[in-house]
Amino acid sequence: MDRWEGIEEAVAVADAGSFVGAAALLKVSTSHVSRAIARLEDKLGSSLFHRTTRKVSLTDTGRSFTEQCRRLIQERDEVMAFVSGDGEPQGELRLTCSIAMGERFISPLVRRFATRHPRLSIILDLDNRVVDIVSEGYDVGIRTGDVADRRLVGKKIAVRELATVASPQYLEKRGNPLSVDDLAGHDCIAGTTANWIFLEKGKPRIFVPQGRWRCNSGDVVVAAALEGWGICQLPEFYVRSYVAEGKLMPVLQNSRSEPEVVWMVYPQRRHLLPKVRLLAEELERSLQSSLDRVESLHSDAVRLKHLMLASPIPPAS
Repeated sequence: MDRWEGIEEAVAVADAGSFVGAAALLKVSTSHVSRAIARLEDKLGSSLFHRTTRKVSLTDTGRSFTEQCRRLIQERDEVMAFVSGDGEPQGELRLTCSIAMGERFISPLVRRFATRHPRLSIILDLDNRVVDIVSEGYDVGIRTGDVADRRLVGKKIAVRELATVASPQYLEKRGNPLSVDDLAGHDCIAGTTANWIFLEKGKPRIFVPQGRWRCNSGDVVVAAALEGWGICQLPEFYVRSYVAEGKLMPVLQNSRSEPEVVWMVYPQRRHLLPKVRLLAEELERSLQSSLDRVESLHSDAVRLKHLMLASPIPPAS
């Protein structure tokens, strides 16, 4: 049995909702579709469809199987078109990234990439949870820290600095911590990261922040720090402009951690797809300069957001 036999037929039946409709889509006979599905189910040892005289519907196995097969067919066609055609990537490109990194840096770069490659359609999902890239069908994820999932290939595309800061008012009131151990006696503002990372005597040091305020938005964490709620650790791009203006002060500069690696990760079998390879080249070429750049427009927008968050709600008339 050919390895591909029955796969296109199964996807066509799932799309059309019937064997007759699948035959019309593929321009083959209904009996051909029926035989191909029967041989595929026999090979798999499982039924893909519930069959009645009126309709055909997917089994749970069939639903999962055809979703994966649809991706396989698309990827096969993309590679064939790239090799035999004009080399232009095409099809759907699904990415996942954390919200702040995606909004500020990845989205503009991917839009530029898609403008140059008009045969691509983009789905960019921004989510602060750790997405299962393989099971949820993503082509690419943007991650920081270690890549522990062995199903994924990781490509380093940039590094980002982490900054530990507090407001001058807070430090005047509570004092400046001189070591990581001193943080235990301070109010800490926690974000999405459970652990803060430092470097002491050449070795990584992990600290678990404790305090009255935790939020999964870096902008909200910055707003709390500006108001004197405590010490926070965030990617430097959140706080760079406020440090330059003296509204936030760096602490524990002698224990500053190594820069955090930004990875582009993707399922192992997708690394040869033209759309993935070319996107990796684009991000590797452009992301670092975007992370390092101080954009006044962005700073003004963030300041306005903080003022809105800090402004008291007027009493009802």
